[in-house]
Amino acid sequence: MFMKNNFDRKYTENLAQNTLENFDFSTKEAKLFSFLSLLNTYVTKSEMALSLCEDFFQMKMLRWKEDSVLDRMKPYSNFLIIESVDEWGGYKGIRILHHAIAAACLEELERSHDLKASDIVMEILHYDLFFSVGVVKHRLMRSVIRMLVERQLKKNGEEREPFSPLIDKIHSQQGRQKIQEIFEKASSRFEKKLSIPQALARYLYINVKDFPEAIKWAEKAKNIQENPYTFDTIGEIHKSNLRFNIKEKKEGHNPDNLHMNIEIANNGWKAFKRAQELADLENEIEESPDDESEDYPRNSYNIKGYVKMLEISFLVFEILSRLPFFEEHDPMKKHYLRSFLNGQIPISNVYKENTDYNNRCVEIIKEHELFLVKRKEIKEIFDLLNDNFTYIKQNSELDAVNKRIVSVHFKKYVDLFCSTPQEVKKEKENKMNLSQKLEVEECKQFLEKNQADTFSGILQYLDKPAEEMEQITDCYAFILQNDINERHVKTKINYIMSNIVLHHLKPKSKHVKKYKDLCTLLQDVLQDVGLRHPFPDPYFLAQLLFWPSPTEENIDITKYVEAIRKSSHKHLSKLLQKRSTVASLYLGKEQGLRKLVSKPSLDKSFLPKMNRDVLAQLWRDGDIFKEEAIISRLYRVRGTIEQGGVYAIYGKQRIPVRPARTSDIRSGFSTETVSFYIGFAVNGPVAYDIKYGKIGNERNMI
Repeated sequence: MFMKNNFDRKYTENLAQNTLENFDFSTKEAKLFSFLSLLNTYVTKSEMALSLCEDFFQMKMLRWKEDSVLDRMKPYSNFLIIESVDEWGGYKGIRILHHAIAAACLEELERSHDLKASDIVMEILHYDLFFSVGVVKHRLMRSVIRMLVERQLKKNGEEREPFSPLIDKIHSQQGRQKIQEIFEKASSRFEKKLSIPQALARYLYINVKDFPEAIKWAEKAKNIQENPYTFDTIGEIHKSNLRFNIKEKKEGHNPDNLHMNIEIANNGWKAFKRAQELADLENEIEESPDDESEDYPRNSYNIKGYVKMLEISFLVFEILSRLPFFEEHDPMKKHYLRSFLNGQIPISNVYKENTDYNNRCVEIIKEHELFLVKRKEIKEIFDLLNDNFTYIKQNSELDAVNKRIVSVHFKKYVDLFCSTPQEVKKEKENKMNLSQKLEVEECKQFLEKNQADTFSGILQYLDKPAEEMEQITDCYAFILQNDINERHVKTKINYIMSNIVLHHLKPKSKHVKKYKDLCTLLQDVLQDVGLRHPFPDPYFLAQLLFWPSPTEENIDITKYVEAIRKSSHKHLSKLLQKRSTVASLYLGKEQGLRKLVSKPSLDKSFLPKMNRDVLAQLWRDGDIFKEEAIISRLYRVRGTIEQGGVYAIYGKQRIPVRPARTSDIRSGFSTETVSFYIGFAVNGPVAYDIKYGKIGNERNMI
């Protein structure tokens, strides 16, 4: 009848009302039905084992017919079905016929019998029978945990809601006391399940702002198992506490508040740092989950710890900037703050009025100086995150959110740590005899402000205005020419890369060096660094400038391909685990610097006629290489596949390349002729659109 009425809501409500008219929660039959109503409403594919129901009813006879439990469950049995469950060796389970019926019954129990979901949860948790050792009981316990902690995905399909739907409902009806009562009881039932205390900790700091109590439960979860998520929860509590204090202005007018907030920040920083360390370790050893009921995806922590360490740091800087002697609205006081955070002057040398408040604040800052003076560490985090956004595929909304957060904080970093043009001008006027040195420093600061002081930062300018890139290239040329101390490998490498990027944006710019001059400079760099440089940057340049040409004498670059693989694995191991790199440049059909084709320039062939999301999907699927706009500009390289390895063949040179899609490689160990396009990534050349056999259109081949 339920199906014949097309699952009509009103019909279902009437059905539930009529069936539950004489419901009596004091009876075991009513209790069991309420248990099933709750489970089947909030947990998909949940049931209770028939044998467990028999134990609940204390049926002790040796032989019972299959429907004996259903007989006991009248008048509710019309809503129930017994079916086979394949898990755990197979058993029979009992459940309500349909989720809609279960939900309607649960609503009716609350409306007509004043039986809330929280009452049913506590009743389930009361019975020892359900939580003793047993195979069929394990599945029930897992369903109970899921009901309490499993959070639904948000609309973006990646992040989760803060709490499970059941906890949300109980909170809206009864608030903190009932939620804490349920979680405390559940924690005593599931002593080894970290998700229970962790969920309570999350509830206490998000909904109640009871940070000390939240920390207590988060620590309990961490003591059950130390993983990125238990430490992340601790860090989030401290970060939320710090934000709350700033919002409530609990950071000023009392030195004790300053001490408290710095302690909170320090603990939050340590927690996020440890979470990131454990995430990196998990990626390396590919740990499998210890608790199948946890409500977070494994190996998903990625770079979150680094991003949150930045957030903590800038909350602390905000607190410091409100102190009377560091007030950000006063240029001189802001200069003192910058100098202190840079480690250029100790706090005792900062000018301030001689007041008890100021003196006590200075004592507190001295006590925490090691934690507060960390510009270098913060800059290293920005550089690592910039590497991530440049070299690693960013496919998710969460990646975009992280990038936005980092971008916002980098603007704060520039505002706090980098001098304004007016400050630079004033310093030049005061130090005329140091003019050249100050100009060099001005160039360095310009590069840092524009995130062009790193190799990955320069690569990001492939789709930015040429005028900005000209300034960057000019800065590197000036530094190399005028600062003896800066004529080292990193500056030369960045200068070469800036020339390559500028050539793509404005080939006829007067700042672009000739291809042969860049090759000569790179050969000098490679002589200096050898084949074991800790960063992949020089070898990335080697694959760009020295990739073989059919018309020129070629350098054997196989050694540099091997070097870039080793170096990138070492330097970027935290980022590369389980994630793919992207190629910023591809091999084209021309010579010299013109043989390199940037991805942004390829994208321009499709934009704005094609939606960006559609274009991104073409790149992800590899279908982009079927487009004439791509075929006409990129070279299709001859190669072979030997024992699963892909090689580009140039005469006697046999250059190893990595397939962009492993599914393109046939199984087996025979040697096969192939062709493909070449993309240049931070971990070596990549083969795209691999095709087997000889290609008839020779104009696309080298």
